[in-house]
Amino acid sequence: MANQINTLPALFESFGEARRNGFIAMKRLKDSGKAVVGTFCTYVPVELIMAAGLIPVGLCSTSDETIAEAEKTLPSNLCPLIKASYGFAVSDKCPYMYFADLVVGETTCDGKIKMYELLVKIKDVYVMDLPHTQRKEGSRALWLGEIHAFKERLERTFGVSITEEKLRRAVKERNRERALLKTVYELSAAPVPPITGLRQLEILYGSQFKFIHEEKTRELEEIIKKIKDSGAKGEGAAAQNAKRILITGCPIGGATEKLVRVIEESGGVVVVFENCTGAKQFDRQVDEDAAPLEALADYYLAIGCSVMTPNPNRLELWGRLCTQFNIDGVVEMLLQSCHTYAVETHTVREFLKERNIPFLSVETGYSQGDAEQLKTRAAAFIEML
Repeated sequence: MANQINTLPALFESFGEARRNGFIAMKRLKDSGKAVVGTFCTYVPVELIMAAGLIPVGLCSTSDETIAEAEKTLPSNLCPLIKASYGFAVSDKCPYMYFADLVVGETTCDGKIKMYELLVKIKDVYVMDLPHTQRKEGSRALWLGEIHAFKERLERTFGVSITEEKLRRAVKERNRERALLKTVYELSAAPVPPITGLRQLEILYGSQFKFIHEEKTRELEEIIKKIKDSGAKGEGAAAQNAKRILITGCPIGGATEKLVRVIEESGGVVVVFENCTGAKQFDRQVDEDAAPLEALADYYLAIGCSVMTPNPNRLELWGRLCTQFNIDGVVEMLLQSCHTYAVETHTVREFLKERNIPFLSVETGYSQGDAEQLKTRAAAFIEML
């Protein structure tokens, strides 16, 4: 098993309260004997990490704080998510990367694949080979083999045995978490949403940084009860006539919350996120009755990300969400240089055009410099609806 890290970086005291708390929480887990596995993508089967008795944590960074540091090595015209993630790794400014005993990557996009080649020089990195089509039987066989290999790597690295019993328990626990998070965002299908899009995003995005599963599910249950009680009292979070917006596209959170903010300041209300921060990973469940490794392969391979070609599952999910949430308009957020989502924008536009649903696509990064431009475009879009 990897050596325990019992120190904090020298720049720890310069961090804000939230990040200091993250470091302290992680250090306590490490000092208690827990090991940490960092992930970059929703394709990584976290149930295996849980079944191994390890702590899974998301590593994708959504701030421009360390991009300048990353650009000393990486090209400036690379996706900001990749640059930020690498920058936080080399600068020791991310508590979750700092304490990660193993970092798990996946071959979703070329930029991330090449970044992993550099990251391996400072962290123990394991990369899963993700097929880029869901239709071929060979893709399923390849992905199932990758899940078997990942299981073996976890067992070998951490000296643990992932039994079928442990894995089935982890599947149930993770399904329970998915169900609760799905309940959170489905509450906004009400005629008057009980929470704002910013509040919903705060819950969905923040849940990945709650590390004790029992505490996380209990907290989610309490949040759901409070939201329901508020709705029962008629305490809506938006005006009755607020335009109902679905956000899609690249991962959203952190710096990209600016898009949600300008939409809601312009008279709209974000009722659902299709991004991997939201419905994309919480809409479905892993089959608890099937053989666990095969069930995980089927669940994760079916995620409708733009790296898949073709990508019908993304469109199918949209169709259901637009109906369920009575969507007035769809806003797509593209991160700069994210080519798969940018190319797929045409397919998105045509799909929504056939259903007479207005669509706006915006490209942005982690800087706040374009906030006013985004507000102008969002206000014009909301006015048009």
